[in-house]
Parts: sequence; structure tokens; C-alpha cells
Amino acid sequence: MRSEIKFGLVLATTALATTAALPVVNANADAKKAVTVGVVGDTSRELWEDIGQRAQKKYGIKIKLKEFNDYVKPNQALADGSLDLNAFQTKIFFDDQNKKLGNKLKSIGKTVIVPMRLYSLKADKISDIKKGSTIVVPNDATNEERALNVLVQAKLIKYNKHVTDPTAKNITSNPKNLKIKEVDAGQAVSALQTADAGVINGNFAHDANLKDKDILLTQNLKKGVDPYVNLIAARKDEANKKVYKQIVKLYQTKETKNDIKKLFGNSQYAAWNLK
Repeated sequence: MRSEIKFGLVLATTALATTAALPVVNANADAKKAVTVGVVGDTSRELWEDIGQRAQKKYGIKIKLKEFNDYVKPNQALADGSLDLNAFQTKIFFDDQNKKLGNKLKSIGKTVIVPMRLYSLKADKISDIKKGSTIVVPNDATNEERALNVLVQAKLIKYNKHVTDPTAKNITSNPKNLKIKEVDAGQAVSALQTADAGVINGNFAHDANLKDKDILLTQNLKKGVDPYVNLIAARKDEANKKVYKQIVKLYQTKETKNDIKKLFGNSQYAAWNLK
């Protein structure tokens, strides 16, 4: 009996030792290090590809990119779990969209600031814009307000600034009787081909290789710039994930600032240190 007990203890001890020697495998370890980021435009993809290489090297994070060609779907995809993060939008646009999505999202870090510009393929200066000319502006609420402000800055129009989410209908002064054509922000460049001028978002203008010589006016961003700073967004219930914080930390570096300058020139600027 004692020999049987002793033999049983030896088997049990051996089994425990064998089990302890086996490596502990976490099936979700790789998944936790894979982060899908939604971006808008080819140049944004190029910037994030470089960030992805550095994230893989420093933290073992694999960044997967999903490219969009409009400003609405990336937030919808983030809210429904198709994305882990997105990086394409201003704070003012994010706040508006997040409210519509039930405040499911949260900003986790600043990225760049991108001024809007008034472009024309026909006019060399603002005074060349003739009466009755067609001016293209983006039709989403926050970008249209920015575009109207650019036209005010150009002294082409005035609008009722007491209105929330103003549109062309709220223009109160239009001396040249300009026709304001509201289009999807992603279609503004193509609409510019037949219009007389257009206020266009920086990333779309850059991706379309619009020339500096075609710029009539650049949005004044010397004060009150916070609403126009771009950001990285996550779902609110995952905003504090360590892996996301590591990506933000890696984005907000001198290397990224140099990449932004190299890829975008003066069309956008690093904004994480702006006050």
C-alpha cells in the first residue's frame, strides 16, 4: 500500500512539474497588439505607415490601416467596432459627429492642424472673382462653417453668426451675388474643375496635388485654433488602453513632426504642443 501511495505521489509530482514547464500561451496576445486605424487620404496612409514601423519596432504593435474617402464613415466604423482608432478629423467635427453617435467615442490625443484654403483654377487673386461666380464649399456642418469663415475673411460674404451650424442659406451679405455650391468635402476638388473657386480641406487638396499658385487665401489660424486641431479617437470604453496610449506617445514625437513637414510641407502642421 505504501509503495502504491509513494508511486502515485511520484506520478502526481511529475505531472505537476511537466505542466509547470509548459509555456503559458495567451491566444489574445497578438490580437491585443494589432490595432486597426482609420485614415482619410493616401498621404495620411503614408504617414501612418511610418508610425506603424516605429510602433512595431518599439512596442511590438502591428498597426493595420483602413482608408476612407469621406469624413462620416470613419466615425461610424469606430463606433461599431470595425476600427480600433481613427485619425482624420478636427475637434469641432468630432464633437458634432460623436453627439450624433451617442457620445460613444473619445479623443485621446492631438495630431495636426490643417488650414482650409480658397483655391481657384481660373482667378489669380480674390478681386478676379466676378459677379455671379460659383464657389464650392463642403456641405457637412462644421466644415461648411469653416468655409464660410474663409469667405468672410476674403471679404466676399457675411453670414449670421448667431446660427448654429450655418449654411449658405444664412448668408446675409453677398455683394457679388456668388452662387455657393455645397458638396461633399471629398468631392470639392473635382467640383473645382468647373466652379470658379472653392474652399477645400487641406488633406484633399494635398492628395489632389493642387498647386500653391492656385491658393487665393489661407484660413487664419492665429487664434482660437483649438476647434480645428485634428485628433486620434477611440471608443470611450477603450480609451485608456495601454496600447492606444503608446501609439499616441509615438505619434507625438520629433520623428513624426519631421515626417509631417516632409509629406505635407506648409499644408499642415504638428499641433500636439499648441496651447
